[in-house]
Amino acid sequence: MPNRNQIDDSKFVHHTVTLDAVRLHYVTCGSGDPVVLLHGWPQTWYEWRRIMPALAERFTVIAPDMRGLGDSSKPATGYDKRTVAGDIHQLVLKLGFEKIFLVGHDWGGPVAYAYACAHPQDVRKLVILDVTIPGEGWQKIPQVTRRGGIWHLAFHNVRDLPEALVTGRERTYLSWFYRIAAYNPTAITEAEIDEYVRCYSAPGGMRAGFEYYRAIFDDIDHNKENAKTKLKMPVLALGGERGFGQVPLRSMKELAENVRGGAVERCGHWIAEERPDYLIDQLMTFFGEK
Repeated sequence: MPNRNQIDDSKFVHHTVTLDAVRLHYVTCGSGDPVVLLHGWPQTWYEWRRIMPALAERFTVIAPDMRGLGDSSKPATGYDKRTVAGDIHQLVLKLGFEKIFLVGHDWGGPVAYAYACAHPQDVRKLVILDVTIPGEGWQKIPQVTRRGGIWHLAFHNVRDLPEALVTGRERTYLSWFYRIAAYNPTAITEAEIDEYVRCYSAPGGMRAGFEYYRAIFDDIDHNKENAKTKLKMPVLALGGERGFGQVPLRSMKELAENVRGGAVERCGHWIAEERPDYLIDQLMTFFGEK
């Protein structure tokens, strides 16, 4: 087993593909059954860099930049998670795959859920990391608490104002999230923040990220329909101890029949970057079980 503390990105291969309504950038490595990794905000495919080499020993790893984010194109519309999931499904088919293991973190989680609902026969196993799926309960989320709350849900939903306020200040704004939402505030280094800021400070980068939030109520409407049929594939739902904790597990138990998971100790929101060894072991075990 290679030293997991050293990231070997020499085998990461970068690609672009043109789909019906978007051009996606994605990164691949390894060989074997496909594992698709869907990132969150304010991140890109790059959030998976610490776990991809280990997964690549057994799997073909596919890490796309979702629509509007990273080095993918930035269309004006299409940020509801059902549409974004359609992008990912097109990508999987273009790569010649059908049945996949699917992992989603943050906004990648609702996208992964939408994919699993639309193509339940094609998702072998589903992993949801530190997020809950938008449903009626989201309309009751408190915006402000003594810990800061999730005020940004409402702020990002405002049309045009967030873009006007953060333009030219992307690093200051995004760094606040990388620090405040972490168990270890230094888990994401300054050099790694540089890569995220490169993408989000590109023209349209912040706007596209905010559009994921502006689509929340469309997502809620879609998921009212999705929730009528529980998912049958095995689901692993994990939350950081200083992130969502046990909430992802409880959320997915309402939406799927076969769910396990819990809280990740000594971890905040950024599980793949704060506890990569733990996540690798969890994924290898989960995917390897018959």
